[in-house]
Amino acid sequence: MRVLVLNAGSSSLKLSLVDADDRVLADREFEVAEGRLDEARLASAVHELEGIEAVGHRVVHGGPRYSQSVRIDPDVIRYLVTITDLAPLHLPASLAGIAAARELLPRIPGVACLDTAFHSRMPAAASTYAIPDEWRLRYGIRRYGFHGFSHAYAARRAAQMLGRSPHELRVVTCHLGAGASLAAVRGGRSVDTTMGFTPLEGLVMATRSGTVDPGALLYLQRHAGLTEADLTEALDRNGGLVALAGTADMREILRRIAAGDDDAEIAFDVYIHRLRGLIAYMAAAMNGLDALVFTGGVGENAPPVRAAAVAGLRFLGLEVGPTLNASLGADSDISAPAATVPTLVIKAREDVEVAREVRRVLAAMPA
Repeated sequence: MRVLVLNAGSSSLKLSLVDADDRVLADREFEVAEGRLDEARLASAVHELEGIEAVGHRVVHGGPRYSQSVRIDPDVIRYLVTITDLAPLHLPASLAGIAAARELLPRIPGVACLDTAFHSRMPAAASTYAIPDEWRLRYGIRRYGFHGFSHAYAARRAAQMLGRSPHELRVVTCHLGAGASLAAVRGGRSVDTTMGFTPLEGLVMATRSGTVDPGALLYLQRHAGLTEADLTEALDRNGGLVALAGTADMREILRRIAAGDDDAEIAFDVYIHRLRGLIAYMAAAMNGLDALVFTGGVGENAPPVRAAAVAGLRFLGLEVGPTLNASLGADSDISAPAATVPTLVIKAREDVEVAREVRRVLAAMPA
């Protein structure tokens, strides 16, 4: 089955055509101006592709209703509209992509492939917040986790590269991009992750704050009169690296550090401090570590980030070779000879994992 994969974000649209053997036959990406899809450009791109049998949409959040990916129908769309505030940077773009695909390919089945699905079977100890029952039961507040397709692919690819079965490995996967999260993947299943109810929890990101003491937010509501909209804007769009260094681009931060910029240096140090600590936290969730994986735009292309993070993790058996780290590309082992646990760099292929999910969902439906 040839699957058209649409990964619509707030600033870009990634489009892939993946065949039944997981080969990527076409791979396009173009910018999305002000969160709006250029439908004419999308139509041109889709019409150039042949043999599309299904469409898979990466949808960042399934909310309390959907713990697994689901074939798209009007009821699914209506529900996703109601939960857009759970991922305001992502869900509107996904819905726009769904609407465009249904118009362009009205007879082709579409599947909402949920980023939260990979984490849906985390142990209760990892998914449960210590909050009142009503909040958890009535409103479905729990730790959902995100970047599921990236983590799933990275862990599976790591097993292939190491020549081992996924079922025997404990892998920490680091998806580092504009959004960033870690996952503890034991036996091919997610047992913990750094993002939570929304994609705000966890690591410092490009424009997202990561974890902040909720008491600080309550304090600001009381004393600074901040509204929900104020907090959303600050934490989602004006936090993270852009808050500390004035730029969300890790490449620019590294250039400015080399030029002696103090703000860039503190931004980098805060980013690495959180990253390093949470890698160790993920390893603890699995009682050990068999491999560490870096993936995503920053994970694949920023050797100084990898080097700085791993430098503080030698007690886990991790060590990268400086030359290998600086020179090798994706799908490489950058471990130093003295390392007892390998560090891998793997190209993110969420599209391949989404296509596999589409085939699984459609195969399980009655004929």
